Amino acid sequence: MRIIDVREVAVPLHGDIGNSVVNFAEHTVSLVAVRTDVRRNGRPLTGIAFNSIGRHAQGGILRDRMVPRLLAADPGTLLDPATGLLSPARVLGCAMRNEKPGGHGDRAAAAGAVELAVWDLLAKHHDEPAHATIARAFGRTPAVTGVPVYAAGGYYHPDDSLDRLRGELTGYVDQGYPVVKIKIGGVPLPEDMARVEAAVEVMGGGDGVAVDANGRFDRDRALAYATVLSDLGLHWYEEAGDPLDYALHRELTEAYPGAIATGENLFSVQDVRNLLTYGGVRPDRDIFQMDAGLSYGLTEYARMIEAMESHGVDRAQAFPHGGHLINLHVAAGLGLGGCEAYPGVFEPFGGYSPDCRLSGGLVHPGQAPGFGLEAKPGLDGEIADLLKELDA
Repeated sequence: MRIIDVREVAVPLHGDIGNSVVNFAEHTVSLVAVRTDVRRNGRPLTGIAFNSIGRHAQGGILRDRMVPRLLAADPGTLLDPATGLLSPARVLGCAMRNEKPGGHGDRAAAAGAVELAVWDLLAKHHDEPAHATIARAFGRTPAVTGVPVYAAGGYYHPDDSLDRLRGELTGYVDQGYPVVKIKIGGVPLPEDMARVEAAVEVMGGGDGVAVDANGRFDRDRALAYATVLSDLGLHWYEEAGDPLDYALHRELTEAYPGAIATGENLFSVQDVRNLLTYGGVRPDRDIFQMDAGLSYGLTEYARMIEAMESHGVDRAQAFPHGGHLINLHVAAGLGLGGCEAYPGVFEPFGGYSPDCRLSGGLVHPGQAPGFGLEAKPGLDGEIADLLKELDA
């Protein structure tokens, strides 16, 4: 098996929504195709993935640095000696050649998109869904009974209102989501509390509501919110301050009795180890949200899970950020606590394909080979256009 081409295209997200820090109307995502010399059904076997949601497309890093390294490499150095197939870890290592350690930012997302495309390719080679390939690679049994899921919404909209928010969350309940997450920090505290209380009312209690500040708060505001949220019994309080401010995270765990979630903006295993060592993590309740698409792919993400477990944190407390098909297969393959869903937002990447079934608070991945991205409405057309470019 040999890589013969790698292509990337920046795909814009749809919609005008925002959290407390950014508006997503201008955001893009890197859609990546890794093509090989192996043929299936008369066509070259091609892996498809993207760099998750929330960080812009990484075309420059991919085209200028990582893709040329892969195409210039001795093909044998990218293969797993035991199988003769592409090795995601070896592909990642090649893409990262001559990159200095540290500075885990945009390049982590660029590398993650390519590495995940290799996992998609391997699953297609075996004619099985990606969660089966992932589980076998890590010596696990895939979660065939489904994965716990929550609906991430409650973003700030132009001309927003409490009635609009109630209607949105009621729609998630009607679809079968037992827990919802809403944004906080984008308006003054009294307005945010009115939004949180409306969400608690719709969900029938605080345990059905998580809140997310997206790293907006300084120490005083993070603790002020902790005080007013403490009595609501929320599902969790997410990313109050800067993701690398481990001292603030430790202080928050001492002040807030409920679960605290963080990690979506930690892009390396060392960042996760620092959180575990210095962040006051409580192994009995806190939640980890690292995202393989933002952190060098599944190879690095699996090391993050190992780091958690070495500190006494069960992998059931890992809920990958992202709300899309790739992380659904990751959660099912690695036996994680659950995953996020983006029903109706961040199209064409957010949410799941029609063959994914939601019942009893669990989402069941489809059985299409790979991550099944080609079955996602809206994304299927973008993938078709990218494959046409490869064929040209």
